[in-house]
Parts: sequence; C-alpha cells; structure tokens
Amino acid sequence: MAYEKVSKELARIIGYIKSDDYSEAVKKTIVSETLRNFETYVNPGRLKYRKAISTDCAVIEHKDYGNYIEGLNGEKFIDCFGGFGIYTIGHRNPEVVDVVRSQLNHQALHSQELLDPLRGYLAKTMSEITPGNLQKCFFTNGGAEAVEMALKLARIATGGSYFISMVNGFHGKSMGALSVTGKANYRTPYRSMVQQVEHVTFGDAEGIDKAIREQHAVDGKVAAVILEPIQGEAGVIVPPEGYLREVRKICTKRKVALIFDEIQTGMGRTGHFWRCQAEDVTPDIMTFGKAFGGGIVPITGIICRPSMWVNELVENPLLLGSPTFGGNPLCCSAALATIKYMIDNDIPGQCREKGEKLKAGLQSLKERFPALIKDVRGVGLMLAMEFISDEVGYDVSKGMFSRRVITAGTLLNAKTVRFEPAALITDEIITAIINVMAEALTETQRRFLPEQSAEGESDSEQGASVK
Repeated sequence: MAYEKVSKELARIIGYIKSDDYSEAVKKTIVSETLRNFETYVNPGRLKYRKAISTDCAVIEHKDYGNYIEGLNGEKFIDCFGGFGIYTIGHRNPEVVDVVRSQLNHQALHSQELLDPLRGYLAKTMSEITPGNLQKCFFTNGGAEAVEMALKLARIATGGSYFISMVNGFHGKSMGALSVTGKANYRTPYRSMVQQVEHVTFGDAEGIDKAIREQHAVDGKVAAVILEPIQGEAGVIVPPEGYLREVRKICTKRKVALIFDEIQTGMGRTGHFWRCQAEDVTPDIMTFGKAFGGGIVPITGIICRPSMWVNELVENPLLLGSPTFGGNPLCCSAALATIKYMIDNDIPGQCREKGEKLKAGLQSLKERFPALIKDVRGVGLMLAMEFISDEVGYDVSKGMFSRRVITAGTLLNAKTVRFEPAALITDEIITAIINVMAEALTETQRRFLPEQSAEGESDSEQGASVK
C-alpha cells in the first residue's frame, strides 16, 4: 500500500482543518472532492436525501456558531432544525467549548482501569436534576446504544422478556432499539428482530394495559413499557394530557418497568428539564442524549431507580455493557458544562417562552395558507408543521433553504417539517423565520395550487409577523 502517498494527502487535508483562509481554487477542490467522496466511499443516497445537495450548488458545512451554520463559500444559514435537537444551547456554545478545551489539556479518554472522577460527578449531577429517585447512571455514545442499555436493564431487573412499545415510536436503528421502534420502513429490511415486542397506539393508555394483561395471561412476562413522552420522528405527536400519569399507574399496578425515552424531549427542549416533569411522573428508567453534550461532543446514557440496579450488576460491573468510549472525560466535561449553562440561563424557561412565540408565528401562517398547512403542533421548541402532502412540505423546506433557513422533515418524509432551533434564538430571528416561510409558502402555493395563488400573494405582501 502507498502509505507515503496517503500521508502526503492527509497533510493537505489537515492543512484545511488548520486554516480559515481558503483560496477560491481550494474551495472548489473541497466541494468537488466532498461530492466524489460521498458518491464513492460513503453513500450516494446521502446526496439525494440532503436538501443542501438538492439545490443548484452544493453547500459544504464549514463553521457554526450560536444560531447559525456557515457554508464553505460564506453562505450563512439560520439553523431552525438544530440537528434533531442537538443544539439546544446553540452551536459551539463558548462556555462549553472553554470547559472541553480545558479538559483536553488534562486528559481526553480514560485508562479503562483507573477511576475517572468526571463520570462520578456527572452521575451525581444527573441524580440531582432528574425527577423522583432516579439515581444510577450508565453513560453511552449514541441514542440507540442508550436504548439498548435500557432494554437490557429492564429485562435483568424484572425477569421479564416482553416489551410494549408504541406504533410510530422511534428509538434508534440498532437491533434491540429497532425492535421497539414502531415504523415499518426501518424494520422490514431487518426481520426477524427481537420477537417479544408488541406495539400499541400512542396516547391510548388502556391499550397498554390490555397488552400487558394479555401477555401475562399467556405467561408472557412483560419487562417494560417504552415510549417517548412526545413522539419526535413520528412528527412531534403530543399525547393527551394525563397520558403519562395513567401509564405510570398501569406499570406500577402490573409490576412492569416504565422506560421514558427522553433523548430528544429532555434537556429543556419542551419547557421542562425533562418532559415527564410536565405531568410529575418518574419512570423506572430514562434515556437521555441529543443536547446532553452541549452540541460539542456525543454523549448519551440512562438513569434508573436504585431498585432497578440489581445485585447481578454489582457483582459483575461489566454485565450491562462496557462501551469503550462511554462516559469518557472529554464527553463528561461537556455534559457538566452544558447542565450548568442550562441551569444558570434557565434554558427550559427560554424554550417555553420562545416556543410560544415561534408557535404563534407558525399558527399565523396556517391561518394564511390553510390550503397547504394541515396542523401546527408541539411544545416548547419542539414544534412541527404538517402539510397536505410530502411534496408540499419538501417544496416549502427547500424554498426556506434557498432563503438561508434550515428546517427538515422527519427521516422518512417532509409531510411534517420540524422546528427545533436553539433556545438562544431571538425575537428578530423568529420574525425572520416566519417572513422567510411566508415567502416560501407563497411560492409553493403558486406551484401546487395556482388557483389560490392570487390570495396567497396578496397576503404575503402584508408581511408576516409573530403574534
């Protein structure tokens, strides 16, 4: 192998990383090589999937800060999508970056043998900011991995084997997480998966109780019920008020563990530190992630009641799992700094207040474009707009992208477009988002519903405003 050639090539690429000033020729090289590398070495499907590639010119991510993402050629975008909820405290939050840099000067990863203090400090902190008596922590790297640990923990703690999960729920794409995910598009290619899973309608507490009763009647002991307090990938589906409380009562009565997947709803995004706090409910196991690393480094995990941490896990500390990079010092430093920033700046409160303003603006657009928009829903800064079709939603989000605002649909389609900006979003940016969307909607209405375009254009001339 031509290692010397590879080394020389890497020297050029590392030079790009270390430089902020690129010539026009270098920029063109980076763009063309990125497209070719994705086509040849990553996945050509990504080039079709991403809206950034579906325009006339490919946009290459280069910088991010606060509420913005900047392209290689200076394109500046308002990020109203937030990487599926990663950037709750903004892109490259300076306070978190400073702590991570300081930790990097000490140590990045742990020895795997000695005790790393930050993991202990982070676990203690989590026990103090989560509801009820949640206490024992296990840190992982990605959301699906956290869900895997939650499922394994439920089985070993309860002795059960069956799981009740929700239709259209989403918990990740590893084998166990995919088994409790309720979307056929992800599941079908990988059958057969974990077999002891039954899916019920989200929002129907009685359906959960019925499923547990029937499994127990045929000697199928249920280990846990797993659900998202608000379904994200399904299109930001908020269950009826009291649903979480009722599910908690059912699980307690039936002696079944309750798992809340708060990977997306947690860390302040819905107006509470954890969405389950809105109904004063404590699960037996809770997963967390997304914004947990402050948008700087990946870190996820689970926290559970002490009673779930059974003796087998004490006698064999590696039994549940032993992720090489789970809970490493660098990631823990980011999480600790993120939690402090969220507390000091009342991020849940900011999400609640600014979410109300953004939702009001989106609702005003629904009133102006009723032929295109079916619904506006969500809580805090976890919002969604549902359109009459996937094609319309994609066209609107593409129109917003061309006007330098990034939004996105679910992983499967764009009929429902999500809005998950940073809590640092300002009133001025909210107004700009609504104005841009009004322009995009007017353009889409002209294409898809020309008979109504005159009315839409008349409305757009008045300018959009946040109520």
